[in-house]
Amino acid sequence: MRDEQEFIERRIVTGMIVSTDYLERIMRFWNPAFLESSELKTIARWCTNYFDKYKKAPDSDIQTLYMEALKREELSKADAQYIEELLESLSDEYGRGTRFNSAYLYDQTIKYFKAQELEQHNREVELLVAKGQIEEAEKLASSFSPTIFEDKEIGLELGSKEAMAAIDRAFTSAYIPVVTYPGALGELWNDQLVRGGFVAFLAPEKRGKSFMLLEIALRAIRQKANVAYFEAGDMTEAQVLRRICIYIARRSDKEKYCQKRFRPVGDCVLNQLNLCDRSDRNCDHGVFEVPLDIFYNSISQFINMDPLKEKYEELPDYEPCDSHSCDKRKGSVWLRKVDPCRPLTVKQAKDAVRRFFKKYRRRFKLVNYPAGTLTISEMRKVLGWWERTDSFVPDVIVVDYADLMSAGDGNISEFRHRQDYVWKSFRALSQERHVLVLTATQADAESYKRGRLSMSNFSEDKRKLAHVTAQYGLNQDPQGREKKLGILRVNEIVVREGDYSNDREVHILQDLAAGRPFLESFFT
Repeated sequence: MRDEQEFIERRIVTGMIVSTDYLERIMRFWNPAFLESSELKTIARWCTNYFDKYKKAPDSDIQTLYMEALKREELSKADAQYIEELLESLSDEYGRGTRFNSAYLYDQTIKYFKAQELEQHNREVELLVAKGQIEEAEKLASSFSPTIFEDKEIGLELGSKEAMAAIDRAFTSAYIPVVTYPGALGELWNDQLVRGGFVAFLAPEKRGKSFMLLEIALRAIRQKANVAYFEAGDMTEAQVLRRICIYIARRSDKEKYCQKRFRPVGDCVLNQLNLCDRSDRNCDHGVFEVPLDIFYNSISQFINMDPLKEKYEELPDYEPCDSHSCDKRKGSVWLRKVDPCRPLTVKQAKDAVRRFFKKYRRRFKLVNYPAGTLTISEMRKVLGWWERTDSFVPDVIVVDYADLMSAGDGNISEFRHRQDYVWKSFRALSQERHVLVLTATQADAESYKRGRLSMSNFSEDKRKLAHVTAQYGLNQDPQGREKKLGILRVNEIVVREGDYSNDREVHILQDLAAGRPFLESFFT
């Protein structure tokens, strides 16, 4: 119990140091008596005094506050050492640009302070009983009136100061992406990759669902977010680890993927048709001589791998357009040769992973389950255990993938109702923990014949669409032409907020031989 108490109090003080949003929200009921640790009370006092003066959290200025306290000789040697060690650990974990889950910590703080308030009241009652002052103890026991309330318990009065603060949060922190992508793909989905979001990918088998989930997870690490990755039975732990190593090292461990090959790169139709009039164009000639309307309007059907290779060999001095800011740009694909390399070794893989996580100083927790055994209750248990024992709080939760999960030991007999329960629980998890939840789902049999997925391609239960905040389709032509080229098309299936259309899609270029499901993206 003591360890749990110290853990939550350290988290509370951490929030007071690094998050203005969190500090501002708890100031309305702040009481230093709720903290047991005298050292943490001291740091909390620095934070509240700083906030009263500057209206923000101290963040890196906490070191200055600490040094000033040392000069004034306000701290004992033991207190000074404890605080110095705490601040050093915070500096390592919460460096510049780190995502801090202030909304979740606020919810946890409310629960802790309510428990502390009640426990302190009970101690006063017990003290009176111990002194034999029974009547006074009874009066005190019956007079308890809590001062700490969760927002949902008291509601929100529009027009009040609290409502104005809530509106600030609604227009700012609530829609800051946890993960961002550049270019066209970012334009398509960055606004959905937020805390409290529940985003799913729809695709038939072997279309790259697991690749995309892992891509977002590792991008989140690079952008200073913590990731919890639940493998629900689609891959073994060894398979996931191998993919992570290949992704980070950008090199396969298989000889056949380390031979000389081609990798797709972005280009512009105007450049390829020699119709570009930019003064800073990379080359002075195009590569194709075809009727403009055929190429310009049907690019996704026109290009295939063999003619593209022929043009590459025929015109070695051709340079693709890399000006993504050009407002006339119409995306296309070109090729780059990749030199052969030696397959990735175990030592190289370990070194690459070690450097990656040292560089970004974020944490990735991976746990694997056999298919059909992972439940939402198990996920909650594991997340709680990580938080209590390892101070791990995720910003992104990935489940690969939802269709493989079990609804648990409940009385839900029909499979589609069990699926609805799982998806509804995912949505609740994203709200409870204020995290981005990502998963994938299998499309129906009809999807194998289609070039672009729509809302009608759900499997088992259409209520999946009701629970997500956004769902995207992963598309390739049934003939396999786009797969050979390294093209995947992502389209909107459903987006809860804002306009969306199944016809709106982004082309993304991939190099799966090097473990990279995203290189760049473009609209056509």
